[in-house]
Amino acid sequence: MKRYDDLVNEALTRVKEITPWDFGRRYQAGDIPLLLDIREPAEFEALRIPGSINVPRGILEQSCEWDYDETVPELVQGREREIVVICRSGKRSVLAADVMQQMGYTNVASLKLGIRGWNDAELPMENAKGDVVDADAGDELLASRVRPEQRKP
Repeated sequence: MKRYDDLVNEALTRVKEITPWDFGRRYQAGDIPLLLDIREPAEFEALRIPGSINVPRGILEQSCEWDYDETVPELVQGREREIVVICRSGKRSVLAADVMQQMGYTNVASLKLGIRGWNDAELPMENAKGDVVDADAGDELLASRVRPEQRKP
């Protein structure tokens, strides 16, 4: 039986990752590909990289195809476009990038360490109102909230 980390590690053999500090330099210089944040809407509303779009992981495949309620034309038309996939820690984004590659996306990468790494590098972030969110506030928003009953016995 494979566990979550096994699936992520297997996908990492096929998916390119880009570090927050390397990508951050490009971003700040204005070299910005399509930023695809696959976190849940509440996560995205609280904190995001400016200019990113939100397509939750649960509807990603439909969003990448025509004729679905979830279709995102920018994604469907972007199979050749550079896309950086973003999540909280860099794991969901690896799995999403792997699926996108299987669907014919040729230039997709996962943001290593996710938005947590982006925050640690003190790169630009905002909330749903477009207000700047500093790294300390980002730390609070990104803190683990694993409850005791969710921990392995």
